[in-house]
Amino acid sequence: MEETREKEHFLLVHGAGHGAWCWYKLVPLLRSAGHRVTALDMAASGIHPKQMEEIGSVHEYFQPLLDAIASLPPQEKVILVGNSLGGLGVSLAMEKFPTKISVAVFATAAMPGLGFPHSKIVREFYRSESNSLLDCKLVVNDDGTENPRRLIIFGHRFLASKLYNLCKPEDLILASMLLRPASLFEEDTNKDQMLTEDNHGSVKRVYILCKADELMNEDHQRWIVQNNPPSEVKEINGDHLVMLSKPEELCACLLEIAQTHCHRD
Repeated sequence: MEETREKEHFLLVHGAGHGAWCWYKLVPLLRSAGHRVTALDMAASGIHPKQMEEIGSVHEYFQPLLDAIASLPPQEKVILVGNSLGGLGVSLAMEKFPTKISVAVFATAAMPGLGFPHSKIVREFYRSESNSLLDCKLVVNDDGTENPRRLIIFGHRFLASKLYNLCKPEDLILASMLLRPASLFEEDTNKDQMLTEDNHGSVKRVYILCKADELMNEDHQRWIVQNNPPSEVKEINGDHLVMLSKPEELCACLLEIAQTHCHRD
């Protein structure tokens, strides 16, 4: 990570099955605006060596994110940006490191809160008739626990119509080469209340609603916002992979958020 005169440090958290690679268009835009940017692979994602079948808990999956924040210098804060399942990681980081986060940004993402667990968001997602999994494969990873984890292997038709519907064809091809099996971790997050008012509740949140998202459609995103109101809601006419379909618009939105919500002494 370069030591230059950057204004803010953006830490980017990808969604299920993806990796740090999915931010490749956004990273140079933010850096050209003078900011520091870190994109991470979660466990069993991107080029991380573990396999999803080896991941024992949602905290283990997001451990690279938690480790990165724990290693920050004492006075440094980050702007956390999560897409899709990455919103759960952002929420867990808010709970563990509330003083290290200037603002948490949820870009068409899961956004659990107090009394609004991630498992409820997942159940509502599956309940919607519009959310057909098409050619995805569901595999049960029976590790001997009471609630074995379901793994998802994304299909090409599903990606093209639900996640990458506004993206360029080459981005869809890149995804088909790099995507890995995923879990939504609804079994883990149904166990207990993971977030508290003192920690998670003390961090400012902004939701970026993507109106052309065919996976977490506009109604589902507005339902999330209604159940867990953030400090601000912004809108972009992007799909689920908004960092690939509308990188310039997302960058402009993040720069506005940094200017509005990050105050330096």
